[in-house]
Amino acid sequence: MTPGTIPELVEHAAVAHADAEAVVDHAPHGAVRRTTFAELARLVRRAAAGCADRGVRPGDRVAVWGPNSLEWVVAALGALAAGAAIVPLNTRFKAEEAAYILDKSGAALTFVSPPFLGNDYPAMLGGRPSVLLDEGVWAAYDDQPMAAVRPDDTGDIIFTSGTTGRPKGVVTTHAQTLRVFETWADVVGLRAGDRYLVVNPFFHTFGYKAGIVACLLRGATIVPQPVFDVATTLDLIEHEQISVLPGPPTLYQSILDAPGRKARDLSSLRLAVTGAAVVPVVLVERMRDELGFDTVLTAYGLTESTGTVTMCRRDDDPVTIATTSGRAIPDTEVRVVDRDGRALPTGEAGEVVVRGYNVMRGYFEDPEATARTVDADGWLHTGDIGVLDERGNLRITDRLKDMYVVGGFNAYPAEIEQVLATHPSVAESAVIGVPEERLGEVGKAFVVPRPGASVDGDQLIDWCKERMANYKVPRSVEVVEALPRNASGKVLKVELRDRVAAAR
Repeated sequence: MTPGTIPELVEHAAVAHADAEAVVDHAPHGAVRRTTFAELARLVRRAAAGCADRGVRPGDRVAVWGPNSLEWVVAALGALAAGAAIVPLNTRFKAEEAAYILDKSGAALTFVSPPFLGNDYPAMLGGRPSVLLDEGVWAAYDDQPMAAVRPDDTGDIIFTSGTTGRPKGVVTTHAQTLRVFETWADVVGLRAGDRYLVVNPFFHTFGYKAGIVACLLRGATIVPQPVFDVATTLDLIEHEQISVLPGPPTLYQSILDAPGRKARDLSSLRLAVTGAAVVPVVLVERMRDELGFDTVLTAYGLTESTGTVTMCRRDDDPVTIATTSGRAIPDTEVRVVDRDGRALPTGEAGEVVVRGYNVMRGYFEDPEATARTVDADGWLHTGDIGVLDERGNLRITDRLKDMYVVGGFNAYPAEIEQVLATHPSVAESAVIGVPEERLGEVGKAFVVPRPGASVDGDQLIDWCKERMANYKVPRSVEVVEALPRNASGKVLKVELRDRVAAAR
């Protein structure tokens, strides 16, 4: 029987898999730390006591800002065990980006890691209540019982950007997360004893829920990797006998192209789960033939759907896996509809809508945005354009909201354009995603200068790097006299894309 809350899951795993390794943390400049499920539960109880000692009460929000690590796992689970909802922060955020989410969520406390990738997180907090996530942070606290938490309590508020340019907090409950990822673990075939290299960031739904939560559900070992580096990944696969390795397509392509890869022992690999971008059929075949994966699956989801909408199944052929995102998970519905919300027949493209237990409770303290996204009949409007085939497999064909994917990270043009608008020399801008071999897509900004001003593309890119996460920063800038618009004044991004395609 699946526990009703994530703290209950931690306690359940501590009994069911007591002496098995729960987390194996290869710190960049320290000894390897191996933590059993029983030890993890003790650390989580101490972290919950630490939260309470700092004034965190049930119903509060607690932010976690740092890279994948044992400390992140304990801090997040400890906050949940104290009755709080967690608010993960992107490690690439700058001070202004983090401040908006911390203020909007009303976070009572922030767990923050030491500086990482050039970001000094403690310095960027601006004096907000915080706890530094270093080794031994919980040593001063006793092992105390966890707070009473109910299945329908909010488990997390994960902020995702939207077409308005301001991040919105997606609210999901303990029960939703556990049910969705019990199903996810069943479909992919995750099992006790698996050793799961979590390269996907914990601040992302995929890293946290398909990583930490799924491993707790199945008794699999979490091996966190703070940042993807192909040599380190190959070392970890060999030394830790990694069997499960989810990630974006670029991760597997990097491994396949790695010098000396054929001399490595990758025989432990058995399960890959990917998505978030176009997956070539040849890549699926090479992953099976050259990397030895028994199972390669693709899936589709968004934060508003608790991370999962459709999934391929283990008996699907390579073409289905590469060209579709599979079928709706059990007990949920997926439709493709026209502009009036009417279901379209098989093979016709329209907006993808979703209904079921996986649909978010709403956007945090934003009922208007919630009503625009989830209609009166409970259908979540994804903003993605797709086609359903006769077997119910979904193929995503376009993005209604213009979002593009940079190496597995969603980039939202409206948010980037909002930052560009604050530059003193920029009158207006339009950002689109353009193809790039390594990352799949990157941003290209078309910029109209203010009267009498000039814009240097390289300088503008450097300016952006100081104000937004690296994956959001446009990789190229084209200065134009005007942006193409329709009769109503809307920028015609399709013309910009056509211009780029013609130039290529």
